[in-house]
Parts: sequence; structure tokens; C-alpha cells
Amino acid sequence: MPISLYDAVVPSNLQILGAVDALLTKAEAFCAESGRDGGDLIGARLAPDMLPFGYQVKSCVAHSTGAIAGVRAGQFAPDLTPWPADFAGLHAAIQGAIAELSAIDPAEFEALGENDTLFAFGEMKLPFTGANFLLSFSQPNFYFHATTAYAILRAEGVKVGKGDFMGRPRIKR
Repeated sequence: MPISLYDAVVPSNLQILGAVDALLTKAEAFCAESGRDGGDLIGARLAPDMLPFGYQVKSCVAHSTGAIAGVRAGQFAPDLTPWPADFAGLHAAIQGAIAELSAIDPAEFEALGENDTLFAFGEMKLPFTGANFLLSFSQPNFYFHATTAYAILRAEGVKVGKGDFMGRPRIKR
């Protein structure tokens, strides 16, 4: 049985966004228990030249619902707006993306696969089909940012493990 574009993108985005939301909850609890300022953790980085935790969470939204909006519009450009500075704002962004993804009509989503989609960042312009943009550009970015968010929390001492990153697998029922 062939897998649809919807099945290759949306359920996995929902799974990992749910996991990122749970990571935020663990990060909040860690701050409350340790007396650490939430803003410090949201600003934590793995390396000086990498963007912080808050950006990584925001980018999970950008490379899920933002990428789909870009395919619908025919163009995607990186979202350069500031990320939320508190856990409530980060939760709201993730939960908004989950709600938006949950409302997608699979048939409508399939039609996006052939849309011309231009990635534009400064002078860089990369032409894609919608499917190739979602699968070869945004999906790897989505996982990169989710992994980096997890790694930052782990490096900062938040007790998280592989199951926290994976979230809830879609098991056969």
C-alpha cells in the first residue's frame, strides 16, 4: 500500500509536536524545582553559534504548519520574528500548530504535492514541488530543531530520555 503525502508528514509532525509540548512541561517543572529562571533555560544554547531553545521550539512550528502555509502560498521564507520569551508562549505556539495540523483535510493536503514552492532567503532561491519541499527540506529541518530542543534541555540537566523525544508512537490498535 503506498503511503500518502499526508501520512508521510502530518501524523509525524503531530507526534513530535506533542513530544515537544511535553518537553516544555518538563522544562517548566525543572525550573520550578531547581529555582532556575525559565528565561535562562529558554535562552540556553548547545554552542555559542547556535540559536537558543526558544528558537528551536518556534522552528518546529515554522517547519510544520509554517511549511504547509508556504506550500499553499507558493513560497516559504524563514520566520525571523522573535520566539516567545516564556513557557506559556511556547506552549501556545506548539498547541496552535497541533490544532491547525489536526484540522487539515487529508484530500486537500494531497493536492499540495504538485504546488510550485519557492524557498526564498535573501539572495537564495530554491524551487521545489510542494511534496519535495515538505519531505526534503522542511521535514529534516523540523526534526533537527526538535532534536536540538531536546538536546539543549538534556545538556542543561532536565531529566529527559529518548521516550520524551519520541512522544506517543502510533501503534496498531
